[in-house]
Amino acid sequence: MFDRDKWAEVFQVLGKNPFRTAATAFGVMWGIMMLIVMMGSGNGLQNGVEANFNRVTNSMFLWSRSTTMPYKGFKRGRSIDLEMSDVEYLKSNVPDIDIISPRTQLGGYRGNNNVNRGVKTGAYTVFGDTPDYIKIEPRPITNGRFLNWGDLEAGRKVCVIGERVYAELFDKGEDPIGKYIEISGVNFQVVGVYKSTFTGERAEEDTKAIFTPISTFQKAFNWGTTVGWLSITTKQNKEVEVMGIEIVEKLKARHKVNPVDERAFGYFNMQEKFNQMTGIFTGIRALSWFVGILTLFAGIIGVSNIMLVIIKERTNELGVRKALGATPWNIISQILLESLFLTAIAGFLGVIVGVWLLEGVSAMLEGSSGAFRNPGVNFTVLFSALTVLIVCGGLAGMLPAIRAVRIKPVEALRTE
Repeated sequence: MFDRDKWAEVFQVLGKNPFRTAATAFGVMWGIMMLIVMMGSGNGLQNGVEANFNRVTNSMFLWSRSTTMPYKGFKRGRSIDLEMSDVEYLKSNVPDIDIISPRTQLGGYRGNNNVNRGVKTGAYTVFGDTPDYIKIEPRPITNGRFLNWGDLEAGRKVCVIGERVYAELFDKGEDPIGKYIEISGVNFQVVGVYKSTFTGERAEEDTKAIFTPISTFQKAFNWGTTVGWLSITTKQNKEVEVMGIEIVEKLKARHKVNPVDERAFGYFNMQEKFNQMTGIFTGIRALSWFVGILTLFAGIIGVSNIMLVIIKERTNELGVRKALGATPWNIISQILLESLFLTAIAGFLGVIVGVWLLEGVSAMLEGSSGAFRNPGVNFTVLFSALTVLIVCGGLAGMLPAIRAVRIKPVEALRTE
């Protein structure tokens, strides 16, 4: 393998037609680069989604609807309302609950409401919450504070606004803390400003919201003790799905709902959605390998074809070698060495370019909290890609090598 003459011949053969060699190498380089880039991009997308999901994989969101079955004298179609008393009931009767935060929203799901401050106005989502909510879906506070239990107990008309709300209702550089905004005719004092953990359009939407104490919200907007929905997290190492089933069963019994009525309560299990996303990313990785290997295979076919052309051009030379006593292994090893060398050099260049591209994208996204972050490939992927590359390089040289061995010296010597 380290015979000096063999390597000199490799360089001589491949350098005889540099354009042809470079074009063939480019096909291999492109294939391995595409494999690296697709795998890295898939990892970047998965990292972003996992980072956003990891905060809430142990959480669920539960809401009430209406019954579809009669039960204990109640007719079907009865509307079920969650109450503040349900929160205390679930805390006492479902031991797997870690945090339970009742929530309300002015205007219903995706409802926006006119909010005024002097001559400035805007349409924002207004929530009624408890201090526990920020533990379930964290939001960094950039100025002031979030809601506290004293706000709820005293029924204070205070609020925490998003950065987008601040930008639209306040002058640049103005301190909003202690100032008042009017929400549907009710004045609330700003005690905090938060920023989103997302980026792009989602961040803008996320910061166009206002949080108020749920007790104040219920009184100010005539909600009584009704709750819109519940945000709930499990204790460590507890299954959200199991807890969700138990919570629904408890609420059905409490609100006298038929045990088999699946419509009365709905809930959204974040762990289930996370598992679905994990399955999707497994498919993306498999597809990346499939497409990448096909692209690489196309490049390898190019190597095989170019080696066949080289064998054709060297027919006379190979005939002379066989006439002088060259063994089949001498010829096969030489052809394989040329094929592997061309494939390896092109492959390593592809790996370098692919990793460089991913590092460039990663540097541009540094500090980002969006749905695409830290794209890259680990050592296992690189090792696997290079292994595939070497195997393909060997296969690319086998057919030309076999063709070279079958050349008959007498016929080869007649070839011009």
